[in-house]
Amino acid sequence: MSFLYGNHVLKSALGRITENIAAGDGVVVFSMSDVPLGFGIVAKSTQDCRKLDPNGTVVLHQGDIGEYLRMEDEL
Repeated sequence: MSFLYGNHVLKSALGRITENIAAGDGVVVFSMSDVPLGFGIVAKSTQDCRKLDPNGTVVLHQGDIGEYLRMEDEL
């Protein structure tokens, strides 16, 4: 839910991650019910995520489906 408000994805909010992702790769962020929520850039590789503390950033927010609601005043 935090991702839909424009925040990065923390390890504590991560449900699952694809294997062999390198840092800097673009990814699509899905909900646990497989609904696409947005996209971002991976901050840490899959191997680094296993060692990361729960407050560490895993995916950097780039865009999400809630953006149009936040920008509604400008439209």
